[in-house]
Amino acid sequence: MVLIGIPAQNPGMEQRIIIHIVGGNSRSRAEQSRLIMAMGHHAEVYSDLVELIDRPPRSGVIIASGDVLDCGVARLLDDLADAGVWTPVVAAKLDPQVEEVVQAIQAGALDFLPLPLSQHDLRRLVAHFHSDAGRHADARRRLIDARRRIGGLSPREREVLDWLSEGCSNKAIARNLEISPRTVEIHRANMMDKLGAHHAAEAVRMRIEAGLEDGYSEEEDTARRKA
Repeated sequence: MVLIGIPAQNPGMEQRIIIHIVGGNSRSRAEQSRLIMAMGHHAEVYSDLVELIDRPPRSGVIIASGDVLDCGVARLLDDLADAGVWTPVVAAKLDPQVEEVVQAIQAGALDFLPLPLSQHDLRRLVAHFHSDAGRHADARRRLIDARRRIGGLSPREREVLDWLSEGCSNKAIARNLEISPRTVEIHRANMMDKLGAHHAAEAVRMRIEAGLEDGYSEEEDTARRKA
């Protein structure tokens, strides 16, 4: 990781921020760094995602480009969430298409900018950061915390949570899982305790915050069936 920064050149400029640059080739990262420096902000440059996760940023914003986006913005955000990184992410690439931008924002990116970055783009990023990054980072922190807690559930406790999220009563859950209502009560109590939830609505909200409202992914479902 390389830390780069110079004093602000414009006294009237907004408070400086830290911009973490990851992905793309060395030339692209250097160009982004020079622009960020020229506009009075700080740049931290990472050779790849592994290096960024090894020294996870706790403030500022991440600009991700190149190979880091090969599997898509949603996958990148999932990888960062799994590593406990909630810093807002801005995707960047040459000539992004409208559908790519829409998908990235829907996946949870703060923004999607074209490369090479211009002063106008960077000003927009900074303005967006100051207006929305706090709310955005809070949502990412809640997502990461919810996933961590839900990840500690047993397969059966997770099934109880899933059916509870469908509005099912203990008796209905028991029928669906082919177990007794008393057993459901025990799994439900254990699930609530592990989540730190005081009522069913809080547990369901945590599941939604974790981005699990659509149920198991293919990988999770395969693992669950083997459990």
